[in-house]
Amino acid sequence: MADLFNDIPSLDLQQFTQGTTQERQQFVSALGTAFNQIGFVAIKNHGLNDELTEKLYAVVKEFFALPPEVKKQYDRPELHGQRGYTSKGKEHAKGRTTADLKEFYQIGQFVDDDDPIKKNYPDNIWPEDELPAMHPTAKEAYQTLEAAGKQLLQAIALYLNLEEDYFDRHVHNGNSILRAIHYYPIENPDTVPDDAVRAAEHGDINLITLLMGASAEGLQVLRRDGAWIPITALPDQIIVNVGDMLARLTNDTLKSTIHRVVNPPRELLGTPRYSIPFFMHPRADMDLTCLESCVSEDQPKQYNNMTAGEFLEERLREIGLKQ
Repeated sequence: MADLFNDIPSLDLQQFTQGTTQERQQFVSALGTAFNQIGFVAIKNHGLNDELTEKLYAVVKEFFALPPEVKKQYDRPELHGQRGYTSKGKEHAKGRTTADLKEFYQIGQFVDDDDPIKKNYPDNIWPEDELPAMHPTAKEAYQTLEAAGKQLLQAIALYLNLEEDYFDRHVHNGNSILRAIHYYPIENPDTVPDDAVRAAEHGDINLITLLMGASAEGLQVLRRDGAWIPITALPDQIIVNVGDMLARLTNDTLKSTIHRVVNPPRELLGTPRYSIPFFMHPRADMDLTCLESCVSEDQPKQYNNMTAGEFLEERLREIGLKQ
């Protein structure tokens, strides 16, 4: 079977953005094939540089090292984990009740034009007194990853035989999230539930996820034969995967592959892990009804009609962030 992989494909985004017509076609084909068979790919020449990545990780680590009472000042439960700090024990995977062993900080869209959608988004929350560098650093990383995501979606559109700009209007000022995650140290393993893990098996909610290199091993992808395969990016790569929204839109032509972050060996449970994914969401009014070109007698429609906003609301309830 073509999707019984041990490694995920590595592609160069520059082949699409600056390549010849033939090189662009090769990139589109390779990206589409990877997303059809595996749902994951490693991408280089994505726009992030080492300096920005290191700067962002440094400020994120500083935030999570703050005292709990200080971090709590930036927790807004009424925003359902969509902005600011979310403390330990709040989020669990769909279908589970045991919380993941993590805390996180979420940063949303920067609407820099006069788009009226701005009124639909809560303001970002910044620890300006403690970490004034977080705002400019996170904004630069957010917009860099967003630009790469838009280019990847253009390639995906071509693979689906859509107009290259099909996704452009849907993701302009989309409801995307940059999430800084701290998988905190477990000093005493006996204090956590037996089935608690850093991130239980799940599919991402959004269109695509762009993940800059995490600080430690642990990410695993579920292969079609039931085997869990470890995934690690090279220093100059980001990992990109299909989210559930894109899978719905394409009637599973593009695969939202289940993945997880496992606990380290018991002797290393006292060490932290940091990860910063960029979850690329469209605007809430995007129609996720399965594309007609992706529905056939051999591939009947799998999903009910729903907007991106409706799907997000449903999933936030399923993972415990919204009641």
